[in-house]
Amino acid sequence: MKPSLKKRFKKTTAILLSLFVMLFVFRLIYGYQTVTDTVAANVYHEMVDISAGVRKNYASKKYQLNAGLTPVSVDQKYEKIADINTLSTKFDQEEKQIRAQIKDYKGLIQFENKSGNKGYRTLNLIIGIPPENFDSIYHSLIKVGKIQSKQITKTDKTNEYKELNARKASLEKIRNSLIELKAKGGRIDEYMQLENRILDIEQQLQELGVSLGNFDDENEFCTVKVALAEGQLSEISVIQRVKVALEWTIKYYTLLLAGLSFAALFAYLLLLTIDKIRTNI
Repeated sequence: MKPSLKKRFKKTTAILLSLFVMLFVFRLIYGYQTVTDTVAANVYHEMVDISAGVRKNYASKKYQLNAGLTPVSVDQKYEKIADINTLSTKFDQEEKQIRAQIKDYKGLIQFENKSGNKGYRTLNLIIGIPPENFDSIYHSLIKVGKIQSKQITKTDKTNEYKELNARKASLEKIRNSLIELKAKGGRIDEYMQLENRILDIEQQLQELGVSLGNFDDENEFCTVKVALAEGQLSEISVIQRVKVALEWTIKYYTLLLAGLSFAALFAYLLLLTIDKIRTNI
């Protein structure tokens, strides 16, 4: 092999090898940045519908709205819900920690479901929390175990509250009119129909009273839903990371070389074609 050719071969080999090493190092660093040293393993978490039959929690916020020259006082009613799903490797300890935080932040457990054998236990809680303690308990609970998912949803309920009050006022007006009509006397069958209609309205008013009771200032709560699932964490070894990085590097390095070879071949054929056209001209 000629010295110049040999030197060019070594240089090309060094460049290709450097490119391979760069891709490998990049993928290895990327793996460390995006995947932690531990991953969830052997987790069995049966999803439980923990909302059915539980009272709705609402809160209110008063503020001034500057509408023109005269400020308007607005009483907003809203529903605020936090959903927290956590993987636990110290189930008993972390369950006690959650219950202690509920007590510290003056929360009320409105629903509880605990199931599963040791090693695969799950705990689902719905907690009513005073609005002023909502953010504090949320930030405390997301530090328990290994968080799998978390979110906060806030929904305005002002219009719903107003509609319930309007419906209540309408029903009370109808009831009073029927009572006045009943006092005027009449046939027995008409009297019975009026009485049944009044009882029906009374029942509707009771149901409305329950719904409106959820909006009372003294019952104001925000909702925190906690799902604690027991599981194990498996360690990702250095060898496993190197193996994944090497497989990825070989795959994409091969594709890169194939792409460069195709581009070089295309450029070579293009230059030949251009040179041939010039010769013919």
